[in-house]
Amino acid sequence: MSGDGGTPLAKILLVEDNEMNRDMLSRRLVRKGYEVVLACDGQAGVDMAAAEAPDLILMDMSLPALDGWEATRRLKAAPATRHVPVIALTAHAMSGDRDKALEAGCNDYDTKPIDLPRLLGKIESLLGPAATQKDPAPTRTE
Repeated sequence: MSGDGGTPLAKILLVEDNEMNRDMLSRRLVRKGYEVVLACDGQAGVDMAAAEAPDLILMDMSLPALDGWEATRRLKAAPATRHVPVIALTAHAMSGDRDKALEAGCNDYDTKPIDLPRLLGKIESLLGPAATQKDPAPTRTE
């Protein structure tokens, strides 16, 4: 989807109920070379994670019906998705929110409005060098 014909870096599931935020962030991630799949509520996020096997999940915490806290708990309880890193996204920069996100099973936490370079740093750190530098023909040095 990046338009260059290359292999996407990694698949990111973005769970966000605000259409404007979802559209803006997904377009920016695609431009950076990531494959992005979308869900607009917590239950859809849980279902999409099981169906799409993403490499990482960006989870809005303030979602209708099933919120991001509970959706993350369910993802971390399920054998098929428990290993997938989750970054909590929240507009609340309260001191306890980071701890609450980590207790729910999130691997990291970021606040809105999104600072893309900071978020990309967190994504790359969780995915590791292998996923952020997918090379179809690795070179050997012996």
